[in-house]
Amino acid sequence: MSKSLAQKNALVTGASRGIGAAIAKRLAADGANVTLTYVGSQAAAAAVVDEIRSAGGAAQAVHADALEPGASLAAVETVVSDQGSIDILISNAGVNISKPLDDIQASDYDTVFGVNVRANLELIKAASTHMEAGGRVILITATIANSFFAPGLGLYGASKAAANAFVQGWARDLGPKGITINAVVPGPIDTDMNPADTDLADHLRSMVPLGRYGTPEEVASLTAFLAGPEAAFITGARMIIDGGMNV
Repeated sequence: MSKSLAQKNALVTGASRGIGAAIAKRLAADGANVTLTYVGSQAAAAAVVDEIRSAGGAAQAVHADALEPGASLAAVETVVSDQGSIDILISNAGVNISKPLDDIQASDYDTVFGVNVRANLELIKAASTHMEAGGRVILITATIANSFFAPGLGLYGASKAAANAFVQGWARDLGPKGITINAVVPGPIDTDMNPADTDLADHLRSMVPLGRYGTPEEVASLTAFLAGPEAAFITGARMIIDGGMNV
């Protein structure tokens, strides 16, 4: 595999499992020095780091709860302090609270928008301050920002729509610095948070022209492309990876 990201320092948030873990592994396989964040399971994060190192890559894990103000900034500062620079930011950490409108509380809003929106502001502002020309910022959002397949998803969808808006708006701010910012927008992806073997999964699969769930590795492949040199003229884009679900 090409080492297109050799000598690049990457931060991947929420990378102890699922899509985030697959992205961390792929960036490391492409040569990046990866710092991944986790919240719930230090053991799971350590397992990702061990797998990367066993394959000859470089990785470390740091605890960072995106809901805690300042934690995202601290994660960026850790990368800069340990590695000397940050070249790639992958904002993957996210939370979903699915409730009918009548049941939503202010605390639900604070949680979802704290992790999915405010933390992105902290991350992008901090990382871009340290990035040189050629820096890459990639947000992992969701097709639910544009298309709803079930009730109770309005809060989550609104937070992901806000993240997509960050990408489009801040492409104007970061472009003159030579930094690109893009969104990877997955549809149904087979993870432990959204397994492909449930009744809901059967419904979602019926809506996908390709007739299946995607894999975390497929999302990681697209993300790695956007992080690499061949994507230098792509910014402000929302790259949908959903098997055609929303066509």
